[in-house]
Amino acid sequence: MSGKFDAIYRQSIEHPEVFWAHAASELHWFKTWDDVIDGSNPPAARWFSGAEFNTAFNCLDRHVAAGHGAQNAIIYDSPVTGTVRHISYSELLDEVARFAGGLAKRGVVKGDRVIIYMPMVPEALVAMLACARLGAIHSVVFGGFAAKELATRIDDCQPKLIVGASCGIEVNRVVAYKPMIDEAISLSKHKPAHCIILQRDRARAEMVPGRDLDWKDVIAAEPHDCVPVAATDPLYILYTSGTTGAPKGVVRDNGGHAVALNWSMRNIYNMERGEVFWAASDVGWVVGHSYIVYAPLLYGCTTVLFEGKPVGTPDAGAFWRVIEQHKVATLFTAPTAFRAIKRDDPDGKLIGNYDISSLRALFLAGERSDPATLEWAEEKLRVPVIDHWWQTETGWAIAANCLGIELLPIKHGSPTRAVPGWDVRVLGDDGHPAKPGEIGNIVCKLPLPPSAFPTLWNAPERYRKSYFDHFPGYYETSDAGFIDDDGYVYIMARTDDIINVAGHRLSTGGMEEVLASHPDVAECAVIGVFDEVKGQLPLGFLVLKSGITKPHEKVVAEAVKLVRDKIGPVAAFKTATVVNRLPKTRSGKILRGTMQKIADGEAYNMPATIDDPAILGEIEGALKEVGYAHK
Repeated sequence: MSGKFDAIYRQSIEHPEVFWAHAASELHWFKTWDDVIDGSNPPAARWFSGAEFNTAFNCLDRHVAAGHGAQNAIIYDSPVTGTVRHISYSELLDEVARFAGGLAKRGVVKGDRVIIYMPMVPEALVAMLACARLGAIHSVVFGGFAAKELATRIDDCQPKLIVGASCGIEVNRVVAYKPMIDEAISLSKHKPAHCIILQRDRARAEMVPGRDLDWKDVIAAEPHDCVPVAATDPLYILYTSGTTGAPKGVVRDNGGHAVALNWSMRNIYNMERGEVFWAASDVGWVVGHSYIVYAPLLYGCTTVLFEGKPVGTPDAGAFWRVIEQHKVATLFTAPTAFRAIKRDDPDGKLIGNYDISSLRALFLAGERSDPATLEWAEEKLRVPVIDHWWQTETGWAIAANCLGIELLPIKHGSPTRAVPGWDVRVLGDDGHPAKPGEIGNIVCKLPLPPSAFPTLWNAPERYRKSYFDHFPGYYETSDAGFIDDDGYVYIMARTDDIINVAGHRLSTGGMEEVLASHPDVAECAVIGVFDEVKGQLPLGFLVLKSGITKPHEKVVAEAVKLVRDKIGPVAAFKTATVVNRLPKTRSGKILRGTMQKIADGEAYNMPATIDDPAILGEIEGALKEVGYAHK
């Protein structure tokens, strides 16, 4: 089915040392490696051990030295402030080198941690790259996270200092960041030596004398050279977005991370150097780390940094306007964004107002991409729409349609096949291989490829126990799904979202796919609720498209029939309800676990990632409306 892809994939699995050494040869190394892969301390594999490297040098200095300094590195597009700013590679290098000098002047050295708590502004990227330039370890915390969440991360990584901003700016409000930083420091046991604050005109911050420093004063320093670090040294710590328990700090190394991301830009996303890449995410999430900051700059592309929400704003055509204005070649966003676009503009009329001919591909990730949304996007955009699957822990795609190698046939509902370097399997709960098409636990055979996390910050035992002990020799993804006869991977649900109905293991994700195909449904979620006879029964929540006037009861009846027709009576899908919104994290993931806890009647803490607690009240009311009383 795929000659070129198959050959490259086989080489990556059978001869990983050769494969990744070739990929690494595109980058600059201060000292080459002793071993491409060191598997002496499983389950972690250390890539390019013995090598010396600097990620910031490879993102900036290397391109300027090659004569590309005048090319745009960043296009900062901020409709909330009415700003568009172009920053060349030479300009970005100058700012990063001077801010690194300012950090060094305040005592930051190789191995120190720096927390970055900023909105989507160029200075956030400058701070990240300045840390990398010095060999310091940055930990970006999503701007707007509550003070308590910030405090737990301060105590866990113990930063030398914090880089923040006076405020974040949203469409209808200004969010004061500095008071949250001050409160977080008061709550934390560890006290950073300094806070460097970017003062923004919309809200000026009160400064603490002796501790707080103005960004303008810090960046006025002499430029600092790159500090070579071990390829296996940490580049950053990124805490997963959960809101309960001890924070889980995913560590990313320098060398392997850069090699994998640089390789992915050409081979997965089919980008050429100098082209414009837009990851419509936030630097606080892994997508932002990998594909707003590091991958585009490593490869020599121009990255779009968008401040604001491109969906649900007064600028309803923001996606199309940015693509037209900045000649975006590839767009990467979350399925939830396109479901919202489809809900508000079901006929795609707005797209016709813009010239989006520069766009060659749309990539979706972050949550399961339902076939109905993929089909809608294909029809309206007339470019390949590629679902791909990866995790905070991996840093890049595990499964994808690698456009830069060869476009494989697209199967809706599948992120296509395992990416070169990833040996993906499906195991039953007993650890035995599942049959093709049989739902089980999706795992990745060790050793994991470059960029996969080598540990959790200060928690090596938790690293092993959480991800590797259950299935020895494999990384447990905690996703459930199957692989078909063609090797296509299907991610159906988190393992927690597989429900057991009268002894049948059923995927709530499969039911959601069917519900999302209903012409009136914009998005949906299915959870399992307790049933005395069958153990569990599925319950659906439907959000309808704008302008639907059909009675809710009729839509529900049609949706129930659709599931029973397409999946069969075994699904035992009998109940659904219409809601205005679904509870989501700030990164757009539906909080099915929270909905499940409400249904189970468990006491739960209000997740700080939900902007509007009224959404939870609506879910609770919807449960009562359909007559479900938890046991």
